[in-house]
Amino acid sequence: MKRSVLLSLALVALLASSCDFFRSLAGRPTSKEVEAKRVEVERIREEIRLQAELDSLEEVRQRMADSLAALETHLLDSLSQIKGTILNPSKLGGLYTTKLEARYSIIVGAFRTRSFAERKLNQCTEAGYTATIVSFRNGLLAIAVCPSDSLNETVQKLRELRGNGICPKDGWILVNE
Repeated sequence: MKRSVLLSLALVALLASSCDFFRSLAGRPTSKEVEAKRVEVERIREEIRLQAELDSLEEVRQRMADSLAALETHLLDSLSQIKGTILNPSKLGGLYTTKLEARYSIIVGAFRTRSFAERKLNQCTEAGYTATIVSFRNGLLAIAVCPSDSLNETVQKLRELRGNGICPKDGWILVNE
């Protein structure tokens, strides 16, 4: 009888309780506590991964900003090396009739006589450059080549033109605003 009572009690205890009951008696975490800890660890790992991704994006943004700043400094240095080569048409009294579509053009010659301007225009077009005569209100006729909306590209073209003889040393960049 004692044996059957003990066996019954053990069977009831086993059926009535789970491992969590014995774990809590032993001071160990239950399955709910273990699952909550696992979820917390997973959340922390995800936060760390997202923070690493944000740090990586910030590093790329900073590199791009540094690169742009270096490019701007290089461009300004380039412009300072070719002293006085950028001019706004308003400094020459403004444009008279010519409408320029591009923001920047390289002026390879300025003339008071139309025949001289046309001769330079023909020289530039024969060399393969897109050229146009720009009329200023002060009567000056300038030959503009290599129209572009990129100042960096225009500065590079100016150096190239000075190297091949199309543009004199006093050639300049016209800013069309």
